[in-house]
Amino acid sequence: MLPFAYGRSYGDSCLNDGGLLLDVQRLDRLIAFDEAQALLRCEAGITLAEILALVVPRGWFLPVVPGTRWVSVGGAVANDIHGKNHHRAGSFGAHVTRLELLRSSGERVVCGPGDELFHATVGGLGLTGLILWVEIRLKRIPGPAITVERIRFGGLEHFFELAAEDAHHEYTVAWVDCLARGRRLGRGLYLRGDHAPSDGAVASPLRPARFRVPVDAPPGLLNGLTVGLFNGVYYRSQLGTTRRATVPYVPFFFPLDNVGDWSRLYGPNGFVQYQCVVPDEPGGGAIRVLIDRISRSGEPAALAVLKRFGAMSSPGLLSFPRPGLTLAVDFAMRGRSTLTLLEELDAVVRDAGGAVYPAKDARMSPESFRAYFGGLERFTRLRDPRFSSSFWRRVHGD
Repeated sequence: MLPFAYGRSYGDSCLNDGGLLLDVQRLDRLIAFDEAQALLRCEAGITLAEILALVVPRGWFLPVVPGTRWVSVGGAVANDIHGKNHHRAGSFGAHVTRLELLRSSGERVVCGPGDELFHATVGGLGLTGLILWVEIRLKRIPGPAITVERIRFGGLEHFFELAAEDAHHEYTVAWVDCLARGRRLGRGLYLRGDHAPSDGAVASPLRPARFRVPVDAPPGLLNGLTVGLFNGVYYRSQLGTTRRATVPYVPFFFPLDNVGDWSRLYGPNGFVQYQCVVPDEPGGGAIRVLIDRISRSGEPAALAVLKRFGAMSSPGLLSFPRPGLTLAVDFAMRGRSTLTLLEELDAVVRDAGGAVYPAKDARMSPESFRAYFGGLERFTRLRDPRFSSSFWRRVHGD
């Protein structure tokens, strides 16, 4: 069996082919909110959007949010999600103070930092049992808006100069043109932001998407030519090198949530996302090699983001975030050529001592999985023997 909430993982970590999925969407209650201690306790099936709807008007915010608000708290723990503020706040699990786990034996375990089962459950892909509730420490904010600075940079060298200033801003991330080559390799747009008051009304995070993609795009629509044209236009989309604005928090953190069924833009074969983290080395090291390989591959890299992870340790045995540079790239699925490129990227990541994100994966090998996660042996001893997933059987075999 495997817990399942909203299925927002891009790979097969939330799937259980031939097995049982435990629907946890009804575990959706807010249990307690201690404002004096900044502690929120809630059931594991509630979405981040529902929490934000409660706490943001009261001057609070989740410590870490990913690129979509439509994920469950249990999923956020199981994948030890990260966000644009990893350089300051680390991963989601670093802010979990307690959780309750229901094991297949019927045992209910309340655990927290320092307990072996806690560190197996954070980032444990739902394989240690059913998370019933989670207690999270929130953070105070001055208001529901974000002051944003968007800076155009001409290549990786300029990116590293901007990333060196990360400590001065709560949130940072960069869009990268992975098709640019030569001196333009790694060019893009750098975003950095901070919480701020709002002068006007702020839309509820529970509001559904304003637009929806009604049909699959024609096969081959996203190709080197069309993606290259889009990247060039987007790179030059602002007048001047720097643009500053104050925006509501929802579009800043969750831009893709505003377009329903956006994945249909990749056509009937869908897409794969490749997200890795590699050491931050002088001159770029492995990250430069990865972007160069992608730019020369002929595979249309439709969306790519680059960020520097901070030094805060992630609490999970299988947690993905670690100090270094993380690159996430979407590829329209074109079959063997796409998979061959990803295998080549895996080799670069392994040689550099990095990792690939299980929540975004649908094809990494058992050998790569073992190389990426040094805590695998300890985790395997703590996994609930009656919990499994398509991902786990693919990379571990049981």
